[in-house]
Amino acid sequence: MAPRRCFLQLLSALVLTLGPTAGQMRQPLALEALGEAGELAEKLWGAGLPGDLPELEPECRRLLFAFAEDSAALTDCLSRRARPVRLCQACHLYYHRLLAQYGNITRAVGNSSESHNCAKSILTSDRLQVVVTLAEFFNDTWETANCANCLKNSSEGLSDSTVEFLDLFNKSLTCFEHNLQGQAIYLSPNNYTEVCRNCNETYRKLNDLYNHLQRMNRQGGESGTSAHLCIDVEDAMNITRKLWSRTFNCSRPCSDTVPVIAVSSFILFLPVVFYLSSFLHSKQKKRILILPKRIQSNAALVNIQEKYS
Repeated sequence: MAPRRCFLQLLSALVLTLGPTAGQMRQPLALEALGEAGELAEKLWGAGLPGDLPELEPECRRLLFAFAEDSAALTDCLSRRARPVRLCQACHLYYHRLLAQYGNITRAVGNSSESHNCAKSILTSDRLQVVVTLAEFFNDTWETANCANCLKNSSEGLSDSTVEFLDLFNKSLTCFEHNLQGQAIYLSPNNYTEVCRNCNETYRKLNDLYNHLQRMNRQGGESGTSAHLCIDVEDAMNITRKLWSRTFNCSRPCSDTVPVIAVSSFILFLPVVFYLSSFLHSKQKKRILILPKRIQSNAALVNIQEKYS
């Protein structure tokens, strides 16, 4: 009887739920609740309540949106300048603008009630801390790229040495392109003698300047720390060296190779010369002792006497 009673109770509940009301089928309770929630949300939006960020004051929301816009601009710049690498020279304005916006947020900590506690709400109100994570990511990327080594102390632009290097780099690429176009008609594609001959001076200046910047950077860096040039300069030099040595095959022996080979050969043959001269000198002074006949006869007589004694 118990199963029958349960079935009747379930049937009664279903009839009450699906019973006709004003000639129409009544909606399920869940759908009714959902519709009421939607109507309430529309009323709230119509009243001007910020449904996406209800806990932030207008000033805090303005700081967060400004940080978001600068983050998007910096991300777009870093992505577009990733290859070939032009991060430091193209994105330094976006990076310092982002730092300024992050500083505006962090300076709100500890202020009076006028700050509406923006820093706490934006930075540390949840476990994920998205704004802090983004700021640390951009800062780590900038430091790993060593962009400070390419910029002036005030970070307003590229340093003079970086500008000089990039100018020589552009001249080298222009020289490569010009001589490739000039020799394409007369020479085979694998013969780059015109490039090697006409661009050697520009490439040598670029390479010398890069080595000089490396030495200066090591001397100026603290002991125990890695001394790298900014990623823009390193990538530009790597590209030029690969073109010069691998693509154009312009690597040539150093101008001091012949004297070095001559001195090395002389040093290697020194032991041979020493032993040969010693052998010849000793043979010239060697004396062959010849006994006189009288001495030989006396020696033979002495031997005979010793034999029969």
